[in-house]
Amino acid sequence: MIVRRFLLWARTANAEARASGAAALAGAYLHSGMSDEDRREAETALIALIEDPSPLVRRAIAEEVATSPRAPRALILNLIAEQSDVNALVLAHSPVLTEADLVDAAAIGDALAQRAIAQRPCLPTSVAAALAEVGCEEALLALAGNRSAWIPTFSLERMFERAGGSGALREALLARNDLPAGLRQAIAGRMSDALASFVSGCGWLTPERSARLARESTERVAVALAAGGEDSDAPAIVECLRENGRLTPGLMLRSLLSVEPALAEAAFSSLSGLPLARVSAILRDRSGASLRGLYRKAGMPGSLLPAFVAAIAALNLSGFERVSGTQGIDRAVMASVMSYCERLEGSEADSLNGLLRRLDAEAAREEARSMADSFADDAALALLVEADPSLLVELDEADLRSAA
Repeated sequence: MIVRRFLLWARTANAEARASGAAALAGAYLHSGMSDEDRREAETALIALIEDPSPLVRRAIAEEVATSPRAPRALILNLIAEQSDVNALVLAHSPVLTEADLVDAAAIGDALAQRAIAQRPCLPTSVAAALAEVGCEEALLALAGNRSAWIPTFSLERMFERAGGSGALREALLARNDLPAGLRQAIAGRMSDALASFVSGCGWLTPERSARLARESTERVAVALAAGGEDSDAPAIVECLRENGRLTPGLMLRSLLSVEPALAEAAFSSLSGLPLARVSAILRDRSGASLRGLYRKAGMPGSLLPAFVAAIAALNLSGFERVSGTQGIDRAVMASVMSYCERLEGSEADSLNGLLRRLDAEAAREEARSMADSFADDAALALLVEADPSLLVELDEADLRSAA
């Protein structure tokens, strides 16, 4: 009877009063001890109120029931069929909605509805996959930023395929811990290309110079991503590089010169068809008996062979392990390779030595930057100690505790 009186009253009440009354009725349905008959009438009344001419009423109902697991399913399904500002509230929160409901809503919803779904906590795999396939760029960005969403690898790849030109999406994807190494490399390559195009378009560098800088940047990222010993993602990164035409002999040489051989090993394995374990054994054979055969089987250019021979010989002497904790090209290995190749003659040797000199200059620049940072840190520490000599005692005690 109370519900029926409410419906009679709603016929003449203004929009604000109807919205307030609808919210109160929804709250009573969810939280009060109604009889079964009253609950049925209340549910009927709430569904009927969705037809109210004022959007204030529908929004008031949505705000009240959006987060409740006790909300009537029929009411929730009717609300997600309403205008965006109403259905987004329910799509973003309602525990009543099933995976199938969300997949369907993603397929037919507008940008606001898709973004609301993408932001749901612990978003199921099927819904994430649906959004990756049909979602607008705004929804893809929200999905990429949802750390609790369970996004399958193929869907992450599809997101990049559909909207990889968006810098915001690339950054959001790179921030995810579950991003596959191969896809991370592809995104890094796209970012390098975009930067090169921007720099060239502004006239700051020639197209050739900007392209070289982009390639070198991509190579450094690839080598760093492939590092990791037995846990390396190098095979996946190599396949990504091959698909995008970025797996070059120069990149493989950089991997060896950086004392991060995982990428070079995976590349030789992929190009030659030999098992990775076999390739690793060949590279670590100090006699170098099978190295040239592996090099030819991989289809590598003969002009770079001396540099590979020298680099692998240097790595065998150092034990394939970087001595310093820095990243990038190792100056000691670089010096050994340059010393070996400078004795060569001919036009191919000149081209090779030109490449090695550029790589050595890059290594020198990185080393200088690292040393300059270290010098600046030392100077800052000295100034602090000069201002407060007691800090020196505290630092000495900290060193002693660390040593202990």
